[in-house]
Amino acid sequence: MTFPIASKLAVNGADRHPLYVWLTAKENGHSGDIEWNFEKFLIGRDGRVLARYPSGTRPDDKGLLADIAAAL
Repeated sequence: MTFPIASKLAVNGADRHPLYVWLTAKENGHSGDIEWNFEKFLIGRDGRVLARYPSGTRPDDKGLLADIAAAL
């Protein structure tokens, strides 16, 4: 799968990009439409979706940082 950095792609709806189909799949435990730009997903070393964070989550959020540290 390619992910051109400058390409616009659908994150919701019938034309949802395969990456977002996978990220938001019910079996991954973090289903639902993308609500706003900059939602974040934490992917584990084994390729599982570990967590999903809303767009308002800051990069220095203590919970986010703790989850990243635990995943390492």
